[in-house]
Amino acid sequence: MDQNGAQPTEGCATDEAQSGTTSRMSRQQIFTLISVASVNFSSMICYSILGPFFPYEAKKKGASQTVIGLIFGCYALCNLMGSLILGKYIVQIGAKFMLISGLFVSSGCTVLFGLLDKVPGTTNFIVLCFIIRSIDAVGFAAAVTSSFALSAKVFPNNIATVLGSLEIFSGLGLILGPPFGGLLYQSFGYEIPFIVLGCFLFLMVPFNMYILPNFDATPSKDSFIRLITQPKVALICFVIFTLSSGLGFLDATLSIFATEKFKLSPGYVGLLLLGVSLPYCLSSPLLGVVSDKFPSVRKWLMVLGGFATGVGFFLLGPTPILHIQSQLWLSVFMLTIVGFSLGMTGIPTFPEILNCALENGFDDGLSTLGLVSGMFGAVWSIGMFFGPTFGGFMTQTLSFEWAAAIEGAIGLLASFLLGVYFLIEGVQRNRSSRGTGGETPEERAPLLGQSSTNSPEI
Repeated sequence: MDQNGAQPTEGCATDEAQSGTTSRMSRQQIFTLISVASVNFSSMICYSILGPFFPYEAKKKGASQTVIGLIFGCYALCNLMGSLILGKYIVQIGAKFMLISGLFVSSGCTVLFGLLDKVPGTTNFIVLCFIIRSIDAVGFAAAVTSSFALSAKVFPNNIATVLGSLEIFSGLGLILGPPFGGLLYQSFGYEIPFIVLGCFLFLMVPFNMYILPNFDATPSKDSFIRLITQPKVALICFVIFTLSSGLGFLDATLSIFATEKFKLSPGYVGLLLLGVSLPYCLSSPLLGVVSDKFPSVRKWLMVLGGFATGVGFFLLGPTPILHIQSQLWLSVFMLTIVGFSLGMTGIPTFPEILNCALENGFDDGLSTLGLVSGMFGAVWSIGMFFGPTFGGFMTQTLSFEWAAAIEGAIGLLASFLLGVYFLIEGVQRNRSSRGTGGETPEERAPLLGQSSTNSPEI
């Protein structure tokens, strides 16, 4: 929205965003940043608050480790479905309405979740956990999908920098959630953490209604299937899956492991989880700037970050085959490695997927941004479902140490496959360059089976 109150169209929003890269930010850009930052912070603090005490509370209610993992995982499964559907129809629904309505739904669900300790019986408790978490997931899918798309829309030339800077607020949510939830739980009981956060989310609704601009856009005929079948996109999505599954694994299993192995209280378990969120929060802005200033470095940031994540999980337990004794300092250090590598791998993924989509003929507009944002959220949600579900089952069947090692092996596999792809891509481009007298056009013949709608017809 400009200073005269006019509603921005898709074209003028892009022009305004592009001009903002060389001058001070416009009013529209500032308001969008504030709105998206509030969504990032509120979504992550509501998600991370469960880690220090909910598994313990659910266990007291009679839920098994596997069921606890499924409760965490169902959030991600419903977030997956919501991200795919809402990302596809973001233009028809309206990005602003989607964001605000998602926050409203999530605020109510957060308060209701805090009342579940009053529910009698194990079965009733578990069923209501699944229902409320599922609805909450759809609400946050709406808010986060629209926020990602709007960020890329308003800042098309600095996507990684903006997303990396906004991840400060995601990191703050991750940082404050566990200790905040753990301390409130210790001081006031189960209900208060959820009631406080639910009221905070509700206040975000009128706040975003006031500051967030409206956006007009044209629907596109592109689909998720066409996007995900690009080999490069598919491999990047596999890497995104390993990142989110690792975080989901930690949410569902680390608190019980730390409580039993190191005799930590819920408050200290919350502080332990800072080992992941704090490095991620601090490194994301720098990694975003590096990704935008040096686009060729993005792919190797993803590969190296994935390898570092895998090593971190191998040594988190540590894995029994290494015959290293579990120590608190080692676990904290490995959580720090995982947190930093999460930023290395995660920040470049969105701009890389978007660039691949545009190179293969997708429309340059809010509709494509919604597809990319929805797919990112969907793949992230698959990992967040797999991580706690598989992690809870493997921890119950084997041990936390073996489950963490398997999680690390999946991350190493994804990074290895993506690295091989980039090496083959580089070889093909070098051959193409030598065959054309040294020219290296970016949109030349597709690589490794990628299709291109920009190729001339014969």
